[in-house]
Amino acid sequence: MYPEIRAILDDAEERYLRLEEIVALKHHVSSLAQRLQVYELLRDNEIAIFQPIADQLLVTFPQHKQETIERALKNWLGTLRYCAMAMLLNNPMFLQHRLLEWLTDIIQVHQTQGIDTTLYQFLITRLPEILAEEQMALLQPFLAQVEQAVMGTCSAATVPA
Repeated sequence: MYPEIRAILDDAEERYLRLEEIVALKHHVSSLAQRLQVYELLRDNEIAIFQPIADQLLVTFPQHKQETIERALKNWLGTLRYCAMAMLLNNPMFLQHRLLEWLTDIIQVHQTQGIDTTLYQFLITRLPEILAEEQMALLQPFLAQVEQAVMGTCSAATVPA
């Protein structure tokens, strides 16, 4: 459940909501409807989002095996799905616990830092072609959270031990 909605309802468990709580609840419910719309757009346009990215990656990284690029694409398909769910839930901790704890390890193990960094750049260029500015603004904090984790992994991978 939305943490903000849960907090409002928990606080008013044995009483009616106060006016300011009702206003806040209406805001969160309205936001949830907007977030659900973005979630559905991402779900329904997943192929339209990622096919051009896949094509660009094959051109950008001809020296890499197709399997390596496919693995990175699968990871990022999952990443966008997790970002969408975290955005829907409005819960950055969901993203941290469900995705980022394993994604950074996968990137390091498979040594796909360059592909992943480029794929992320292609993704943030592609998404505004699918989402309106206000929709992108709902998703952006979660993409930034992933970027910070992935770029940290990529930086750590390039620093000599």
